[in-house]
Amino acid sequence: MPSSSSTFVAGLTVAALATVGFLAFRASASAPADLAGAQRSKAPATAASKAPRDQRHPAALPGDSGTGERVVYSLDDDRVWLVGANGKVNRTFKVAPGSVDPLPGSYRVTSRAGAVTGTDGTPIEHVVRFATVNDVTIGFSAALDGSLPEPDPTMLTGGIRQRTADGDAMWEFATIGEPVVVIP
Repeated sequence: MPSSSSTFVAGLTVAALATVGFLAFRASASAPADLAGAQRSKAPATAASKAPRDQRHPAALPGDSGTGERVVYSLDDDRVWLVGANGKVNRTFKVAPGSVDPLPGSYRVTSRAGAVTGTDGTPIEHVVRFATVNDVTIGFSAALDGSLPEPDPTMLTGGIRQRTADGDAMWEFATIGEPVVVIP
């Protein structure tokens, strides 16, 4: 009779695995879009309102982007502002985002690296990291060759690329603990 007991247990195991697999499939099919896959989305997962923009001066610091010394990063405009303690913009520049965006909100610089190889294999410098999204580290960096690549949607990259001179300015400005405000 041991043979029939093991057959019975094996049958129950197969049935349990099939049930778990079915439930996992159902759960993934009904998951919100922002959890279903790693895609770059211009619309944040939360209903954050867009910070007011000066239409006559698109490089002007958006309202409602925080106070005091900080880095402001606009997801919609692919632009960064380095804002001094007096609230004045020290520098603003365009950037090339990676394929994974941080959610709008307030962060702080958590780590920095002088020179490394980016996720895409490009040698980069002046890496300033401030967030993690689904195990993808988000940070600013400058490619040594000065390139601002289009993000490869097949790779999960959190590198926000800036030109070399802008990377130098970010490196000097954004030390550990510096606030980073991400706006839509």
